[in-house]
Amino acid sequence: MQMKNAATLIAAPALGPLTDEDLAVASRALVGKGAEMLGSAWLSDQEAADLYFTGLDNAAAQKILAQALEGRQVDFLCQPAEGRKKAMLIADMDSTIIEIECVDELADLVGLKDKVAAITEAAMRGEMDFEAALKERVALLAGLEEARLHDLYDQRMTFTAGAAELVATMNAAGAMTCLVSGGFTWFTGRVAADLGFAETRANRLVFNDGKLTGEVGAPVLGAEAKLASLVEFRAARGLSREDVLAVGDGANDIPMLQEAGLGVAFHAKPKTRAAAGAAIDHASLTALLYMQGYARAEFVTPGH
Repeated sequence: MQMKNAATLIAAPALGPLTDEDLAVASRALVGKGAEMLGSAWLSDQEAADLYFTGLDNAAAQKILAQALEGRQVDFLCQPAEGRKKAMLIADMDSTIIEIECVDELADLVGLKDKVAAITEAAMRGEMDFEAALKERVALLAGLEEARLHDLYDQRMTFTAGAAELVATMNAAGAMTCLVSGGFTWFTGRVAADLGFAETRANRLVFNDGKLTGEVGAPVLGAEAKLASLVEFRAARGLSREDVLAVGDGANDIPMLQEAGLGVAFHAKPKTRAAAGAAIDHASLTALLYMQGYARAEFVTPGH
């Protein structure tokens, strides 16, 4: 008996609906390469749907859809239809779970945002050593008062669309939720508390008399430490590689994404997107729930 696979197509409502024509284009492309279609199901009307098929392996189907859907603002993923729900979520923070880069916003408070943002961008593209780039940026923040960090969090912190539903839904399903960042514990602790992440790992800013010293506490958490965190959390739950969903946008996320059963590049830098097993280029973080087969009716919204 051949395996039943699912091609999940996801649109970003702000960019336009997922249409019957999108589904038809995808189905025709798969059939044209030898697939047998086994039906479809809407996960959310005009936003996400599963197309079920057999007769093609998922890697081949993914390439076929990449060509067929080119130019359409539709994200997609082909995988086995059964057993898609993950038991662990491990997520990057800056520009993934939150919309901002915290170190860039801190730099803005001392009038150095452009300089620091350029270093951040180069590091996230994989063009600079992460640890050296982090230390260089934090050194420029020396003397910044901690009170300004509170102001930044209260006034500029914005969660990425879908982040709250993603974490709440996976928590409600019994999954382990982990926030792992090359950023700072000062922020990850607050973001985790606000969104409900169970575990966090990040770098430590050093303060003296209520001001930043410009130093990063050792050891620096970079790409290998993110990977190690994934392995640690997975082992603590006795989970397999296939049980893990990882998401991130930068080059320092690549080892973590590649170690997960499903590693997703979210609105990511080209190097990260090329290395990940899946990508979200258009939709919000709720796409991670649709990719697991959750229907919109199953989403948990905090406070409701």
